[in-house]
Amino acid sequence: MQGRAFGKDIFMSMEQKKPGLAVLGIETSCDETAAAIVRREPDGSGTILSNVVRTQFKEHAPYGGVVPEIAARAHVQMLDSLVRAALEQAHLNFRSLSGVAATAGPGLIGGLLVGLVTAKAIALVHDLPLMAVNHLEGHALTVGLTEAVDPPYLLLLVSGGHSQFVQANAPFHYKKLGGTIDDALGEAFDKVAKMLDLGFPGGPAVERFAKDGNPRRFAFPRPLLGRESPDFSFSGLKTAVRQTAMSLAPLGRKDVRDLCASFQAAAADTVRDRLKAAFRLYDASGLPKRFVVAGGVAANAALRTAMQQECEAAGYSFHAPPPGLCGDNGAMIAWAGAQRLAAGLTDSLEAPARARWPLEELTADMLTPA
Repeated sequence: MQGRAFGKDIFMSMEQKKPGLAVLGIETSCDETAAAIVRREPDGSGTILSNVVRTQFKEHAPYGGVVPEIAARAHVQMLDSLVRAALEQAHLNFRSLSGVAATAGPGLIGGLLVGLVTAKAIALVHDLPLMAVNHLEGHALTVGLTEAVDPPYLLLLVSGGHSQFVQANAPFHYKKLGGTIDDALGEAFDKVAKMLDLGFPGGPAVERFAKDGNPRRFAFPRPLLGRESPDFSFSGLKTAVRQTAMSLAPLGRKDVRDLCASFQAAAADTVRDRLKAAFRLYDASGLPKRFVVAGGVAANAALRTAMQQECEAAGYSFHAPPPGLCGDNGAMIAWAGAQRLAAGLTDSLEAPARARWPLEELTADMLTPA
């Protein structure tokens, strides 16, 4: 720890505890270092008091992807100052907090350890409850903070590492309905960007180039179209883009734009079809017809539009975090921690970091007697 960042006398002149729960959230699962403070009111509503995110694009750009060792080192260098900034922006001190939450998994184990150990130190020094948060649950519950929408609902998690439909039966109770059998959708976007030399991060770059491209120039495959189970497969689509790009080499700017647009259109059509399959399965549960999409890829405007149209056609309400809260951030971890704290779900200082931690395992853990 640097200086007195976690000393008991930091910001002692600032505001003390108010009604409700003020929770510090720390996110270090991949290549964003983030800290935020969220207040959960007694009526269940939430407010973001601060949300500080430091990206690592420059550190990883030369390698075309995230290097775990570099990511962990950057978290170590930046996290103390981000926690301090989050407290300052919220006009709070450690004694004003009700608890501290940190991502405990899934993710890159080195980065997870940096954030979780930091949270444990804060919890120990300031006698605060600790919430070891599942990263996927952070994404899953964000609409409760932004729109006051709580489970039950049908959830689609789409990011660089995850593409899965989840039936959120109730807060903290999840059932996986389907997922990817190879690449996640965000991974496919990133790999297409890399093969077209669009830079890092790849997803936003593909979306930018696609805006000026012709989505009908290349007839890329729509994997698993019509399959009954709501699963995904993007490996074949990615391979088709690579083969087409190689056949056109050297690529001109119009080629790149059209490749991006055609790839994105194929991805959107695939998501539309897979969403219909998920609707059929979810409808059988009799739960309210509400659909939530979360994760970094949920910020893609074309995909959001496609999903919103399918929801309207099927009679589902559509919910998604604002684009700025789709990617990894501390506010989602703070909110998930606040929700767990309100339900009396806290963790010991022995809580482990987990590189792999599916949502359904989280539910199983909760249902297992202590």
